[in-house]
Amino acid sequence: MASEEKSLNFIEQIIEEDLKSGLSQSKLHFRFPPEPNGYLHIGHASAIALNFGLGIDYQSPVNLRFDDTNPEKEEQEFVDAIKKDVEWLGYTWAEERYASDYFQQLYDWAVLLIKKDKAYVDSQSSEDMAIQKGTPSTIGTDSPYRNRSVEENLGLFERMKNGEFEAGTHILRAKIDMKSTNMLMRDPIMYRILHKDHHRTGDAWKIYPMYDWAHGQSDYLEEISHSFCTLEFLPHRELYDWFLDQIIDDNKLRPKQREFARRNLSHTVVSKRKLQQLVKEKHVNGWDDPRMSTISGLRRRGYTAASLRNFANTTGIAKRDNLINVSVLEFCIREDLNKIAPRVMAVLDPVKLIIKNYPEGKEEWFEAENNLEDEKADLRKLPFSRELYIEREDFLEVATAKSFRLSVDREVRLKNAYIIKCESSEDVIKDAEGNITEIHVTYDTDSLSGSGTESSKRKVSGTLHWVSIPHALEAEVRIYDRLFTDEAPDSYKEKNFLDFVNPNSLEIVRGFVEPSLVAAKNEDKFQFQRLGYFTVDKDSTDSKLVFNKTVGLKDVWEEKGKNEENIINNSLKEINKYFKVETENERREIENTVGLNINKISSFSLLQNSLKKNTNNNKSSLLFAQFILKYSYFKYDFDKEDIKKLFSMSLRSESTYVRYEALLNSRDFNDVDIKDSFYNEFLKLELNVPKNASESELLIISQIRTILK
Repeated sequence: MASEEKSLNFIEQIIEEDLKSGLSQSKLHFRFPPEPNGYLHIGHASAIALNFGLGIDYQSPVNLRFDDTNPEKEEQEFVDAIKKDVEWLGYTWAEERYASDYFQQLYDWAVLLIKKDKAYVDSQSSEDMAIQKGTPSTIGTDSPYRNRSVEENLGLFERMKNGEFEAGTHILRAKIDMKSTNMLMRDPIMYRILHKDHHRTGDAWKIYPMYDWAHGQSDYLEEISHSFCTLEFLPHRELYDWFLDQIIDDNKLRPKQREFARRNLSHTVVSKRKLQQLVKEKHVNGWDDPRMSTISGLRRRGYTAASLRNFANTTGIAKRDNLINVSVLEFCIREDLNKIAPRVMAVLDPVKLIIKNYPEGKEEWFEAENNLEDEKADLRKLPFSRELYIEREDFLEVATAKSFRLSVDREVRLKNAYIIKCESSEDVIKDAEGNITEIHVTYDTDSLSGSGTESSKRKVSGTLHWVSIPHALEAEVRIYDRLFTDEAPDSYKEKNFLDFVNPNSLEIVRGFVEPSLVAAKNEDKFQFQRLGYFTVDKDSTDSKLVFNKTVGLKDVWEEKGKNEENIINNSLKEINKYFKVETENERREIENTVGLNINKISSFSLLQNSLKKNTNNNKSSLLFAQFILKYSYFKYDFDKEDIKKLFSMSLRSESTYVRYEALLNSRDFNDVDIKDSFYNEFLKLELNVPKNASESELLIISQIRTILK
C-alpha cells in the first residue's frame, strides 16, 4: 500500500478508494502497454515510471504487454528496443505479454457479438463511411449494411479471416449508436483486412483487431485491475466499457480505465510518427540519435536511468496536458552526474601554450581529485610538460575589467599546477591571417598548487584547464544542442514542425583529452572541467575516442530566453518614445533599433505570443505588433486569425503611424484569406480617410487602391 506519509497523486487516490471499497490488494495488477511501432520516448519513460512505480509501492505485478495489432507498422526491432529500455530504466516486469497472444480469443468474442446482433460486416468504401458517420455537430446515419442477417455476417467474417477478400473491401463494426455524441461510439471498427505478415504470428491471420477492441479485452484476460492511459484516450473509455460489457464474467475482475496527462517536453516532439519522420528524412542519424527524445537517444547522449526516473518523479502526475521545460530534465541529469562523474581535463578549441622557462624534456605528474562530491572517488595522476593546450577563448590579448582569462601582463593559474604569466604582446605568435597559433608564457617555479608556499597561495585572476601536448589523446567531440529552436515546434496551425529544426543542433570538433581517458568505454561519463558533462559514444574505438556532450554546466537556453524576453520589453519602451519624438529621423532611428532587436529573436512562440498580446487598442502595442510582422524572421507564419485581427484593429487605429505600417505590411500578403479580410477593412478606410492621415499614408492608400483595382 502506498505510504501515508507522502501526499498521494490522483492515480494513487483512485487505487486507495478502490481498496477501501473492497478491492483486495492481492488483486492489484498493472501493465505498461506499448505499441511496437517505434522507439520509446521521454513521455513513455514517465508512463513506465508510473506503472512500475505503482507495482513497487503496492508490491503488485506489472505486465509488459505489447499492443501488436498492426503488422504494417510493427517490427521485432521495436519490441527488442522497448524491452531494453524498460530494463535499463531499472524495472522488471512480471509477465511479457502480447495482444497477439489473444488473437483467437478476440476472434471468438467477435463471433459472439455477431451472433448477438451487436456487430456486422460493412462493405462501404472508407470515403462513404466517413460521410455516413457524421460529424461532432451532426448525427450519423446507418450504414446500408447495418441490418445484414446474422448468418450473412458470420459467413462474410469467416471468409475475411480466410483471406478471401482484398484489403479495404470489408470491415467488422460494432453495432452501437450512430447518434451518439461520442464519435467513437458510432459503430466503431473492430476488424480490418490486412494481408501482412505479423512479427509473431506470421501469415496465420488475414484480419487484425483494432486497438479499442484488443486493448480492454487484453486487460480483462490478464486480470489487470487498473488500466492507466494518457488523456487522449479519455473519449475511448466509454467504448472500453461497452466492449467489456459484452463479454464480462461477473465472477472475474473487471479492469478500470483511467487517464492522466501526457508530459510534453519543450524543444522536442514526442509523437512516434514525427520521430519516425525525423529518422526517415535523415534530420537525425537514427532512433538513438542523441538529439532525439527517445530513451535510447537520451541514454546515448549520456542521460542516466536515475535522472529519467527523477525527472518523472519531479514532474509528477497531472490531469491536464502540460509542456515541461527541457531545463527540468537537464537539471535532473546535472544533479546526478555531479555526484558520479569523474572530473577530467579536455580542450575542445585548442591553442598551443609554451612555458618558456620550463625545461625542455621535463615532465611532472601531479595528483588531481576525481570528484570531491564522491567520497569513494580516489586521485588520479596528471602529466605536466613545457607545451600545453588551453582553450582559445581562455586568452585575451587585452584584458577586460571582469575577465578571468589569461592576457598580456596578467597572471592565471593552471589547474592543479603553476601560476603563469604572458609577459608582453611579443609572446603572442600569429599566422599570416592574424590568427593566434602560440602563446608564450613564464611560470612561477614556487607556485605549485597545494605546495603550501607563499607563492602558491597568491590570488590570481582566474584558473584555466589544460592538457599536456606530449600526453594528450585526440578525440572527436560531438556538441549537441536542442533539436528544435522553438519550445513547442508541433503546436502551430500555420507551421510545419520541421520548420523549427535547429541547423546548429550538432557541431563536431577535434579536441584533446588527458591520458587517463585512454581506457574509457561506451557510456562512461565525465565532467570536462569548465565545459560540461560528456559521455563516451558507441562509435568509439581503441584508436579513436568519441564523446557526446550530455549537458553544459549551466542552462544557456534559460539565459537566452531571458535575454529575448528583455528584448521584447525594451523594444516596447522604445516604441513608446516613437510617438513623442518630433522628427522623422528620430522615428526612423527608433524603428531601426526595434527592427534589429526583433530580428535577433529566434523563439517563434515568444514572437507569436507578443503579437497576440499586443493586438489591442493601444497604439504603441499595435505598432509593435506591426513591426514584429515587418522585421521578424517568421513574417506571416503566425496564426492567421491573429494576423487578421491585427490588421482590422490597426486600420481602425487613431494613429496614422499605425495605419501606415499596416498598409505597408499589407503589400507582402500571399494568403488569399488574409487578403480578403484586409480588403474589407481597407474599403472602410478608403471611404472614410481620417483627417490626421499623413502624406505617406495617403500615398500608400492610393498605391494599394491601384493594386486592388
